[in-house]
Parts: sequence; structure tokens; C-alpha cells
Amino acid sequence: MSTHPFDEAVRLQVADPACPDVYTGTSSPAYWNMVGPFGGTTAATALQAVMQHPARLGEPIALTVNYAAALGAGPFTLTARPVRTNRSTQHWAVEIVQTDASGADGVVLTATIVTAARRETWGQNDVPMPSVPAPLEVTRQAFIAGVEWINRYDMRPVRGAIPQVLDGSGQDSVTQLWVRDDSPRALDFPALAAMADVFYPRVWLRRATRVPAGTVSITTYFHADSRQLAQSGQGYLLGQARGQAFRNGFFDQTAQLWNEAGTLLAISTQMVYYKE
Repeated sequence: MSTHPFDEAVRLQVADPACPDVYTGTSSPAYWNMVGPFGGTTAATALQAVMQHPARLGEPIALTVNYAAALGAGPFTLTARPVRTNRSTQHWAVEIVQTDASGADGVVLTATIVTAARRETWGQNDVPMPSVPAPLEVTRQAFIAGVEWINRYDMRPVRGAIPQVLDGSGQDSVTQLWVRDDSPRALDFPALAAMADVFYPRVWLRRATRVPAGTVSITTYFHADSRQLAQSGQGYLLGQARGQAFRNGFFDQTAQLWNEAGTLLAISTQMVYYKE
């Protein structure tokens, strides 16, 4: 049986059986972006370390990833350490280190993750899923030359596709799209974390101009539990993203992800660097 490319991308090995906090991995060319791997899979790798850690309590509710540098091609070392465990929540510190061309080790990512033992309570979706055409009624986004990770997703923009006319005439920064893994794969927390970052930089849409841009920090909050992920199966998620302010070389981006049944599974907020 073949392994899905996403599972290969987030695969981690325990470096020493006596120390379950330290893992080794290798960046995946299947999810390559312009200067390194797609940041969503790097965030998912940080979460994967916690998901497979023997000390984990409950399921993830929050993931914050800070990108200190681009992850390069080749192996890396990841440390995932539970810094405090309470009755219902657990707090984790994660760090990825990679050796550069000179032989020096450098931190490329830091992250904090909170997991929790969920319990049944009253609940409500206060952010309803927008009314949009069904996934198969929307044309799939074309591949983008030189950006390999795009080929790992079936993305169908409903609104706010990448502007084809770059004339500075953008009016807003809202994108709505259907997305799922290609080939289809059952949804889990690492895959959901990656999909929270599938949106291209909002500044490209707001200005209708492509400029260098890259995520500095992203936080994803998980409203879904494992039961709701299982109900989502291999179906599409509807993603919506927008920026709220663009200023002094940085902009924010907020996003929501619903499954086809209209359940809000996750939200994210990120800060993105951009050049003129």
C-alpha cells in the first residue's frame, strides 16, 4: 500500500528511544514552495510531533508557529517538550533545528501547542458557512509553475482567485475556496493545520500586485474534535481568508475552515511580511 505524500512530509522518527522528546525528519520536495517547504506542512510537522508523543493529553486546541527562517532541503531535528500538564490542558514547546551549509545548527521554527481533554457542553456555530456553490460546481485552480505544493491540493476558488491582471486595482482581500488533499485523504489535525495556511498572500489580492511576502507567525485554533474530523472524512473544506490591515511591511490574515456539513472546524490568524 502506498503512503500519502502528506504522511511522508510530516513523518518523524524518534531520535533516541530513551528520549521521546527528540525527533528527526526530512523536508519534503513534494510540498516545496519558492524558497523552502510550504509553511503549512512545516506547522503540521510540529503538531505531528505532539500527536505521536507518548505523554500527550487530549487533542489540540491551539497551535502557534513562528518561522525564524526557511526550512531547507534535507534532514532536521525537532524537539517537542510538555512544559506543563494540568487536569484538562497540556502546554507544549516545540523547536526545529537544521544544520546549514557551514555546518552550524540554527533554529528555523519555534512553536507552542496546547492540547486539552475535551468534554461535552452546549455548543453553537456563531460564524455560519457562507452560501457558495458545491465543490464540483466550481472549476479547479490551475497548477502554478515552480510551486510544487499547490499540486498536492485540489483547490477550487469561489471568489478571490489569484489576480491575472496585476494593475493595482484590487478592491478587497477576501478569498473563498474549496480545498482537499489530492489525492483525497481522511482529515486529521496535522492536515487541518496545513490547510489553514493554503491561502496566497492577501496583499496580492488587495493590491492586485505580486510582491515578495512570507508568513512570520501563524496561530490556528481547533474547534473540531476527532469525531468531527472523522465525520468530515475525505470531503472538501470551505476556506475563507481576508486581511484586515496592511501597514509598514506587515499585514494580518484571518481564515476560517468549514466542512461540507457547515461545521466550523478551525480558524487561524497570521502575521505576514511583505515588500513594496
